[in-house]
Amino acid sequence: MTSYSKEVIADLVAGTLPWPQTRRIMSAYKDDDRFFKYVAVLQDRVGWKDPILLPVGDHLFICQSGDERVTKCECGHSFGDYRKNWKLKASIIVRDSEESLREIYPNSDLPDPDWMEIREFICPECGTLHEVEAAAPGYPIVHDFEPDLEGFYRDWLGKPLEQNRAIPGKV
Repeated sequence: MTSYSKEVIADLVAGTLPWPQTRRIMSAYKDDDRFFKYVAVLQDRVGWKDPILLPVGDHLFICQSGDERVTKCECGHSFGDYRKNWKLKASIIVRDSEESLREIYPNSDLPDPDWMEIREFICPECGTLHEVEAAAPGYPIVHDFEPDLEGFYRDWLGKPLEQNRAIPGKV
């Protein structure tokens, strides 16, 4: 099985690899330590020391912060306990009028604002757009998922994750 260096994974994450090599890496079986290399690359890209346990999005992570596990933006802003819906602590833009929807649909048909609104969830500290939802007006904000971190590390990665411990096998 092929194994890639942390530097190659960093180039993959940065989008700087030539397409044929990117395609080859994406299509092949994953090396056993790929997740840990990937997380190490992400850790190198942030300006804070809390260990990243699981990426949630391109700029959003579950981290070990002291005694707590929190959802954290790449800029360092904490949205609090990872088991709670981080979106409820985000800045939210709700596009629920023809005028506000036209800002993102300038040259096409608009969704009917009586039937649908667009919600944009933004980091209140750095302004990064983390997620967008399309929902019926009044529909509750969706809590996407609550990962079983212990099960993921134990059963999928084969390296149990203990409370207050950094990532096992970090490269």
